Amino acid sequence: MDEQAKKTALRGITYGLYVIGTKVGDDVNAFTANWVTQTSFSPPLVVVAAKKGTTSCDGIKSSGVFSVNVLETGQKDLAFAFFKPVSRVGNKFGDIEFYTEQTGSPILRDALSWFECKVVDVNERGDHTIFVGEVVNAGVHRQGDPMTLRETGLNYGG
Repeated sequence: MDEQAKKTALRGITYGLYVIGTKVGDDVNAFTANWVTQTSFSPPLVVVAAKKGTTSCDGIKSSGVFSVNVLETGQKDLAFAFFKPVSRVGNKFGDIEFYTEQTGSPILRDALSWFECKVVDVNERGDHTIFVGEVVNAGVHRQGDPMTLRETGLNYGG
């Protein structure tokens, strides 16, 4: 296989950029992800991938729930805030405010929209764990265009 061709071809896959929230007991966590897609209309199912061995991945496994915060174009700083661990104080991650709904997973006040999921299937392949979640709650904070990975200047390596 031509490695450069493979990399170029795989970089042609388009990605959104999302903040995924998790909950374990009274503790909440969040991370930035780009592997999110809807896989079924009825019931509404989405797939999220989380890197194995991380607090976030372990949190989704343990709790069986997660939230997906859809970022708006221009929210690069918000996306980058969750590329590394962020300390939680009360209802804030640093200076980023969140609240909780049905699953207890964090919902960012500044997100464009959000939905919460109950895990219905788990697949452990490669270096990430794939979670299939059934959407159990959703909300919209405002209208706008969702953010994509491309506008950050980053790309997934392929």
